[in-house]
Amino acid sequence: MTERHAIAWAHGMASVQAMGGMLGPVTFLLPDGRQVSPLHVAPWFDDPDRISQPPILQELRGEWPCVPFGADGPRSLPESWSASGETFDGAGVPHGHSSNTEWVFTKTSATSLTLTCDYPETHPIRRLTRTIAADLKAPALDITLAVEARRPCRLPIGLHPTLRLPSTGTARLEPPRFREGRVFPLDVEPGLGLLQPGASFEGLESVPGRDGGSLSLARLPLAENTEELVQLVGVSGGFRLHHPEGWAVTLDWDSDHFPSLLLWISNRGRAYAPWNGRHVGLGVEPVCAGFDLGPAISTAPNPISAGGTATARAFDPEHPFTTRYRIGVTA
Repeated sequence: MTERHAIAWAHGMASVQAMGGMLGPVTFLLPDGRQVSPLHVAPWFDDPDRISQPPILQELRGEWPCVPFGADGPRSLPESWSASGETFDGAGVPHGHSSNTEWVFTKTSATSLTLTCDYPETHPIRRLTRTIAADLKAPALDITLAVEARRPCRLPIGLHPTLRLPSTGTARLEPPRFREGRVFPLDVEPGLGLLQPGASFEGLESVPGRDGGSLSLARLPLAENTEELVQLVGVSGGFRLHHPEGWAVTLDWDSDHFPSLLLWISNRGRAYAPWNGRHVGLGVEPVCAGFDLGPAISTAPNPISAGGTATARAFDPEHPFTTRYRIGVTA
């Protein structure tokens, strides 16, 4: 059983677990007295068989950092993509070492929590430090992530908020401004994709489909069973998800640090365990990465970086990297 701590303040409560340093569940209190829980918790959270799954899936929930983002692995890539970039021992771990291990709580108080994650000695990253603090005046959380490198390296990195979607009706997506949208260049799940791999688009209302038509991703969940990934490239501004219950969850981050937003649309598309055709959620993931294709691909020349949007960051032991972001709700 992973260690958990909680914080509480006048505008909400939040739980954080050691496994993956994951935040969730979170309950915010709106000014009109309503309690809302915007973050997703995977439906197998109490399934005793979950311990047979990879660590990242066992307690999957909410929000956590991914350093590096994605994972290296064998893939049949289109010509415009290459796995000729930088790799290292451990680059094949899904969303990085920190997503699959127990973090250590180093500071706990009634309204803030700090955790650290030390990486293996062979890894180019030495340590992550993560602080989650309540905004004492609002239904919001302010999060800080610090990355210390062991040696100079380039890595894709990302944040992984996963939002709850309504069980009845649809939620409306209000994305940040972006220069270009791109569909994942491969099948996310064989035989289930609705979108045209590798296609470009200008807005979520009209994304090219495999049937020659288009599909709107502006409202979710979708009626069809599917798993999709799209990347909004060159973003500015924050993200809002408007629920039919009359509230919105907000996500704000530094677009200089994370110049793209990856949308993971998990829509009952995975029929195997532990998903079992029941998983519905939306990953809203600020990234400096080429999708979740891993270090060797994200650090190589690719169609996203060719357009001027970075897909990897440089890390140096002499200059730790720190970024701040915010999750909250509004009526």
